[in-house]
Amino acid sequence: MNFENYIKDKKAIIEAKLDDILLPEEEDPPVIHKAMRYSVFSGGKRLRPILTLATAEMFGMENKKVLYTACSLELIHTFSLIHDDLPCIDNDDFRRGKPSCHKVYGEDIALLAGDALLVHAYRTVLKNLEHKDVKKSTIIALFDELTRCVDTRNMLGGQVKDVIHEEPSDKINYLCKLYRQKTAALICAAIRAGAIMAEAKKREINALTKYGECIGLAFQITDDILDLLQDQRNEEKMTYPGIVGLKKAKEDTAKLIQDAKDALKMFDERADFLYHLADYIFSRQK
Repeated sequence: MNFENYIKDKKAIIEAKLDDILLPEEEDPPVIHKAMRYSVFSGGKRLRPILTLATAEMFGMENKKVLYTACSLELIHTFSLIHDDLPCIDNDDFRRGKPSCHKVYGEDIALLAGDALLVHAYRTVLKNLEHKDVKKSTIIALFDELTRCVDTRNMLGGQVKDVIHEEPSDKINYLCKLYRQKTAALICAAIRAGAIMAEAKKREINALTKYGECIGLAFQITDDILDLLQDQRNEEKMTYPGIVGLKKAKEDTAKLIQDAKDALKMFDERADFLYHLADYIFSRQK
């Protein structure tokens, strides 16, 4: 497999579908639709929707039948980024090298644009009804999965912890749980959504969940390592290498990547993309 070409091809498919499902900028009121499109098309790897497509492919499912589900993951991800950047949360003026949504459209419109993207994500899941062979029970399972990853046990709960600045006695376990909630939960949902669409067996979904949890945690620890190496860390926030040191953080990331690969053994060569993605997460430089 040519990993880079695979990413490029899937990204193009996803972005074309995102353009199709989002309302045009001219739709009344235009400002919110401009803000939504600005944030969705401001760059990004499209990692989560690509994971959805790749996982469904493992079970022989065509991309066209999974695109609505894949795009719903990207809309949820973008909603979370808009809200993360708001002054009342992380107060970040830039996202992917561009002014954050609230810097361009104001805090009020940015907040509403994030809300609108979350609503649109769930409406997009319902578009799977266009495919006659997708069972209604599958769509219900998708709703359960995509609400679970956002709820107060996961993304939103992790965001609460991030803003109240607790001082836990066991910092490393606290931080790992926070990273699982804020980052790994949505990555897991993207993978599990592809498996749900393909009606994978429970043991297969369990193995993919283990993989997702490991790469999700590794992804966030790698972010911490890169921030440290590039001197972009926020001194006020706990970070993994800040607690255990840079060497141990790299060692723990390597173990998580190996655990992720081990979880894929039952899939053999069908999981080539997921194997390559694990290596990419470990070696990425940005």
